[in-house]
Amino acid sequence: MAALLFLAACTPKAPTDLTQTGFIPQPASVTATGDAFKVFATTAVYYQSGAEGLQHTAAYLAGQLIGISGLTISTEAADKAPSRGIYLEVSDDDAELGSEGYELNIGKRLVTIKAGSAAGCFYGGQTLLQTLPVKAAEGEELTIATGTVHDFPEYVYRGFMLDVARHFFGVEDVKRVIDLLAVYKMNALHLHLTDDQGWRIEIKSWPMLTEIGGSTEVGGGEGGFYTQEQYVEIVKYAQERHITIIPEIDMPGHTNAALASYAELNCDGKARELYTGTDVGFSTLCTDKEITYQFVDDVVKEITALTPGPWFHIGGDESHVTAHDDYVYFIDRAQDIVVKYGKKVIGWDEIANATPVEGTTVQFWADVENTTMGVEKGASVLISPAARAYLDMQYDSTTYLGLHWAGYIEVDHGYTWDPATLVEGVTKENILGVEAPLWTETITSMDELEYMVFPRLPGYAEIGWTTPALRNWETYKLRLADHGKRFEDLDIDFYRSPLVPWSE
Repeated sequence: MAALLFLAACTPKAPTDLTQTGFIPQPASVTATGDAFKVFATTAVYYQSGAEGLQHTAAYLAGQLIGISGLTISTEAADKAPSRGIYLEVSDDDAELGSEGYELNIGKRLVTIKAGSAAGCFYGGQTLLQTLPVKAAEGEELTIATGTVHDFPEYVYRGFMLDVARHFFGVEDVKRVIDLLAVYKMNALHLHLTDDQGWRIEIKSWPMLTEIGGSTEVGGGEGGFYTQEQYVEIVKYAQERHITIIPEIDMPGHTNAALASYAELNCDGKARELYTGTDVGFSTLCTDKEITYQFVDDVVKEITALTPGPWFHIGGDESHVTAHDDYVYFIDRAQDIVVKYGKKVIGWDEIANATPVEGTTVQFWADVENTTMGVEKGASVLISPAARAYLDMQYDSTTYLGLHWAGYIEVDHGYTWDPATLVEGVTKENILGVEAPLWTETITSMDELEYMVFPRLPGYAEIGWTTPALRNWETYKLRLADHGKRFEDLDIDFYRSPLVPWSE
């Protein structure tokens, strides 16, 4: 009898209070019903028959549950909710949820995720997964506290930018980045594909862009590039996780890799030397040559044909050696080319000096005047403040990676701001969303990438998803502390900020 009592005392108590789960991003509302749902070997993920995209979402969720539990979790189409298991359903009967919101109902026998789209069901699934460990211990019984989560995002665009031009990151690294973004309901990956130091995407009509321009990187490494087939592989992998790829071809500046590949893109007809340093602002396409616009047209045409998302990023930043009038003329023509191929234009805030076409988004990174000018000209805004959201900025003066030209960004400084009040003259109705960029002048490996991105990334995800009224640093840092164990189990090399009371 004493032994039985001892075993009972040592058995972990099943969670019964859903409100105690440290969700990131913080949901709109969480209520608890004081019981528990158990994941068994017979648990299956059912999905509503005929609902577009749900089969893939169900398969993804089942795959995650298999990885956690080691159990055989099957998927099955169903015309109605079963009596037991997990059921995904698409319904438009709750207008508040919009296209990405969801309602997660966890009962003792049945878990239901209802949303207006497969994407909403995917995000509900991510919330469900946060109630479980990343990997269960052998023999561990998986239980989930019962209750309801009603949730929807603040912004439609919640993104991360990866610079693969300064240092190249291969397909598997990009896939890992996509997986980590998906955990926190981020839905956009902006790939900075070209810069002075490297051209990273195959263009079949201009093959020397990768043969020459893709052959090096900052510091003189071997560089690399994505074939079009590899790029499509990345796009598809992201789509399966409801993440949109936004390709960026920076122009007319930040173009030395192209200028080294093709002499005719230079005004003097002479190819430039490859560049492996980190200075900016010294390069420009020749804006008064028609071959330049044929080049842009060919590049945009090939990339847009591979990219199902709605946006194409034309860069436009730091083109210091391009005369103002030439810059404006170039941006106007580049925008028209993007529109011709059915995409919406995004560009860094400098492009507001031109005339934004309908549907253009200016990406605020530093210049308030440019950004408000863009709004006045009818553009929307993507908020990426260098002093708050640039992930290549050092945490403090002791950080061994990164830069600090925009200041230091500790975890609290990266979290405690509101996009809708950050820039005078830019309100929530003007804002498309939030993006946290990682420039890679000093980042050479996946471990280094993870160290600079985590633990700050979940905070940017929450800024993009959660209403400001529910965001508070004092409570957020406690939830973030709980995620430290998740970072470890996901093998993320993260910065242990002294501002966060990490769980042992």
